[in-house]
Amino acid sequence: MSEANFPIDTISLLKNKITTLNKKIESIEQELFPFEQKLRNAIADLLVEERELTVVYKQQKKAKKEKRLAQKRKGKNYKLPEEVKLNIPEDISKVSLEESKERKRLYKEAILFVHPDKFSMKPEEQDKATEVTTKLIQIYKNGSLAALKAFHAHIFNGHTNIALEANNVIEIKADGTRYLHNEIKRLEKELEELLNRYTFKVLKEYKNPLSFIEELKEYYTDRILKLKKRTRTK
Repeated sequence: MSEANFPIDTISLLKNKITTLNKKIESIEQELFPFEQKLRNAIADLLVEERELTVVYKQQKKAKKEKRLAQKRKGKNYKLPEEVKLNIPEDISKVSLEESKERKRLYKEAILFVHPDKFSMKPEEQDKATEVTTKLIQIYKNGSLAALKAFHAHIFNGHTNIALEANNVIEIKADGTRYLHNEIKRLEKELEELLNRYTFKVLKEYKNPLSFIEELKEYYTDRILKLKKRTRTK
């Protein structure tokens, strides 16, 4: 059944519901996102350190798994190779103070922009963000300033396939109202996720929402200490 065969009132009601949902989502985002940005800015150094240690921890876990598999293949007399350490190349470690500051600025700016914690309610986006931040850390530690600038631009030009902003365009497809119903379901789910977001509950329920910063600092400090223990090499 084509759209032309549906009552105009039905289509109008569906479009109005989509508009209403979009307005609710936009209203929450305008209130919530600046608050979350304040939180991220307040714990920026902790977020960066936690992300770096998480990447190292995952690399070490992968390396240990590969060693165990190799050991099984070669038998009991297999000698484990020396621990692989990530070293910053000599030419990068001797950069000028000005270049070092620029590298840190680009790195911190980019990692906070795509930090996986921003996508806690969207697993697929969080996985993409993890991949991007892992690549960013590798370039920051081992790449040139030019490479870092290029990847920084790559991120901020939206070429990472991460949906940083929702594109709420109302569109009617040729298969009648199916698209409109699906769009309503999608928006209802998005609205529910926003309402259930812990930071939104903090914003609405805390007498002083910014006091949550201290809780975040405590959480990330504890997590960093645990990650340091887990990634410590002998």
